[in-house]
Amino acid sequence: MDIYNVEAAEILAKEALVLPITEATPIYEKLLATFPTAAKYWKQYVEAYISAHNEDIAKQIFSRCLLTCPHINLWRCYITFIKRVNNKRGSEGLEETKKAFDFMLNYVGNDVASGPVWMDYIAFLKSMPVVTPQDESHRMTTIRKVYQKAILVPTSHVEQLWKDYDNFENSVSRTLAKGLLSEYQPKFNSAKAVYRERKKYIEDIDWNMLATPPTGSYEEEQQCMAWKRLLAFEKGNPQRIDAATANRRISFTYEQCLMYLYHHPDVWYDFAMWHAKNGSTDSAIQIFQRAVKALPGSEVLKYAFAELEESVGAIQPAKTIYESLIAENANMTSLAHIQFIRFLRRTEGIEAARKFFLDARKLPGCTYHVYVAYATMSFCLDKDAKVAQNVFEAGLKRFMQEPGYVLEYADFLCRLNDDRNVRALFERALSLLSPEKSIEVWKRFVQFEQIYGDLASMQKVEQRRKEALSRTSEDGSSSLEDTLYDVVSRYNYMDLWPCSSKELDYLSRQEWLAKNMFKKAGKSVILTSGATFDKANIGVGASAKTLPQPAKVVRPEISRMVVYDPRQMKGPVISTTSSGYTKEVDEIFKMLSPPIMSFITNLPAIEGPSPDIDIVLSVLLQSTLPTGHDVGKPSGPVTGSATNDLSGPGKSGFNQNGHRPPRDGQPLKRKAIGRQEEEDAAAAAQNRAMPRDIFRLRQIHRSRGAGGPAQSGSAAMSSGSAFSGEQSANSSS
Repeated sequence: MDIYNVEAAEILAKEALVLPITEATPIYEKLLATFPTAAKYWKQYVEAYISAHNEDIAKQIFSRCLLTCPHINLWRCYITFIKRVNNKRGSEGLEETKKAFDFMLNYVGNDVASGPVWMDYIAFLKSMPVVTPQDESHRMTTIRKVYQKAILVPTSHVEQLWKDYDNFENSVSRTLAKGLLSEYQPKFNSAKAVYRERKKYIEDIDWNMLATPPTGSYEEEQQCMAWKRLLAFEKGNPQRIDAATANRRISFTYEQCLMYLYHHPDVWYDFAMWHAKNGSTDSAIQIFQRAVKALPGSEVLKYAFAELEESVGAIQPAKTIYESLIAENANMTSLAHIQFIRFLRRTEGIEAARKFFLDARKLPGCTYHVYVAYATMSFCLDKDAKVAQNVFEAGLKRFMQEPGYVLEYADFLCRLNDDRNVRALFERALSLLSPEKSIEVWKRFVQFEQIYGDLASMQKVEQRRKEALSRTSEDGSSSLEDTLYDVVSRYNYMDLWPCSSKELDYLSRQEWLAKNMFKKAGKSVILTSGATFDKANIGVGASAKTLPQPAKVVRPEISRMVVYDPRQMKGPVISTTSSGYTKEVDEIFKMLSPPIMSFITNLPAIEGPSPDIDIVLSVLLQSTLPTGHDVGKPSGPVTGSATNDLSGPGKSGFNQNGHRPPRDGQPLKRKAIGRQEEEDAAAAAQNRAMPRDIFRLRQIHRSRGAGGPAQSGSAAMSSGSAFSGEQSANSSS
């Protein structure tokens, strides 16, 4: 069961509202044990007791929640309760209420929503009775100080507070008001400007969020970033106020942040380190104490806490933290043991560390890491190789089956240049380890022989490794043969390779194919030429190669495959009109004649690559196209005028010869020279209109390419021809 289920918590809170206080109390206690910083549940809980007129329990609840929940609504509930309790106590009650206001504003007076609280306090001070002129003077001085504090806080009511302060000072003394207002005017302007900036960060924060352990959800990450942005803003001291006031404001923001990110260890750590960097070590220690209480399962916070204690010389408190880590993690104490050994060596000396190691190694939960850590410390710090080797030998009796321990011991012996004992260690370990566990040990043995051995010993160990590891594969015979890839493994050094990346890729594929050539086709995977192997993943020896796991081959469906062309990539999206074309195309259409516009709008929308309009128009201008009366004739040399008309009689009203029929239906009788003059005039008109047509057609093509339907090459050519022909026909008419 998830105790941090937010939906279930809301349901319980709603049920508690309608229950008697005696039945609702266990529900509230359960909710607040899970969500100790949920100000809305605390407020609901205390209001239930206030309604039941149980003031004593209400005070106890306030004492439990106020300091850990700096939420303005909860605090306003508190001040309302105090005013109600002290309402009939006379001057003594008024003084208690005044102290409660001071306490509240000292703690939450920097809240962006604290403006109404400042105004309530000022109204309360103005309502206090006075007896003597001295009392009146003291009250006016107190009210002035509260006003001057309030207008420095960037709240939502800062402008109203400034107006009230202006009226207050002018009502007391206009002469004094002029000097005071001119002094505080820049401070007020700064607070007002900072509030506008502060508001931008606060608007991103969810003030109804419940504190739950990190889940990694998007909403949670957004809230974390919103709080960190607000904290960074406050740390920048945008109002340029004094350091003490700025630090109080930053601390208050951290406290508010922890109401919602209570289970996030990084927030606790940042808060404590901020105190430490500002010289307040005691405050940092207090934050760490709260942190480990809030998150008892966070080991990293405890290590950070112990580190802080040790850094300030508090050795015994730091030692207590380490001991608690060991006691609380009885089953997994190896890391705690190692860190405690290092702590003892730093603070009490090597002898104290040795004594603890001797005790720790007898524990059943002790792992080989403790032996390695202590042996390394003895060798590096005490320069005592004999003690370190004795520790390794003692651990070898217990952890011979651990490849990691064998490799650490081998590294230590290599640092001593004790090649004879290194070989003996490898032989002892490989005789006991199973083939599955010995892979890394064999790999390190081969590396060792490449450095310390001769060619014969190097080849011998490599062959033994193949024979030992061949038992783990289904077909071990093929892996026993020496390959060129083995030569690459032997002759590489760090990031230097005796072949190119392309050759290494090829050899890697061949190596893998050779090992899988006898497997069933359904269980094999054939590497394509596009597969690549990173040199960083190719270790020394075949065992270190990272190769794909066998899986069923899934072949793509290529019957609908389209050849990729980068020119098919769509450009930026342009808003279209209701006609389906871009606004630019519609504007161009308005400048065209109806026949041309009808032709263009009826062109089919074809998905696919579109031609370069400049090239198409260039070809059209340089080509001799057939005229209307040549259409349908056998292909051959084209003679006569280059006038082009492809619109047809049904479109423009011209016949096949390019002339308009007479209105009375009689044949038009003209001389040959007259017809030639008309054709020449039409050609001249077409040539004059061509640049404008080309410009418009280029505009249409580019606009439709950006946002409208794509045109095929043939459609674009037809469009260009229709442009020229239509203009030619109009000119001739």
